[in-house]
Amino acid sequence: MAFKLPRLPYSKDALAPHISAETLAFHHGKHHATYIEKLNTLVEQESALTNKTLEDLIVTQEGPVFNNAAQAWNHDFYWHSMSPEGGGEPRGAIAEAIQKSFGSFADFKERFGTIAEEHFGSGWVWMVKESNGRLAVVDTHDADNPLRRDQTPILTCDVWEHAYYIDYRNVRADYVEAWWNVVNWAFANKNFG
Repeated sequence: MAFKLPRLPYSKDALAPHISAETLAFHHGKHHATYIEKLNTLVEQESALTNKTLEDLIVTQEGPVFNNAAQAWNHDFYWHSMSPEGGGEPRGAIAEAIQKSFGSFADFKERFGTIAEEHFGSGWVWMVKESNGRLAVVDTHDADNPLRRDQTPILTCDVWEHAYYIDYRNVRADYVEAWWNVVNWAFANKNFG
């Protein structure tokens, strides 16, 4: 069973002007696609890995198999963490959970933004649900993923340079500020469950 590059849940120009069609073309069509291609090559070389899901590979593997499986999963989750109808303040259960866990949406947004802007090197910033049901903001380096820590991912922001360099050059803070305009709160509510 070969892994396939999932389609974007919107057109490449749907997140503009916050994230350009050119960025999505490179990020999805080159970076994400390459993780899928490399993962398929690695899985073909080790028959014990065939018929495993990305989640199975993330929690059981190390090295190149983990890196490519996690990056494939992380990117698909990232695409769904954004929406052309996104942005604004959350509503529903996720809004209540943010209030309970962080005090206010403003406090959550400041914490998430600060961690995203100050993350050293390449990685991801996540809103996760801990085993006690409370929300937390965590960052992971490279391909690392909250699934390995028994945390439930709710939303993610990709802070690898390729996620924003075309649009924002090396100014990650501008990208993070723009990202808030496309945050998919419906997706967050679904993941919060």
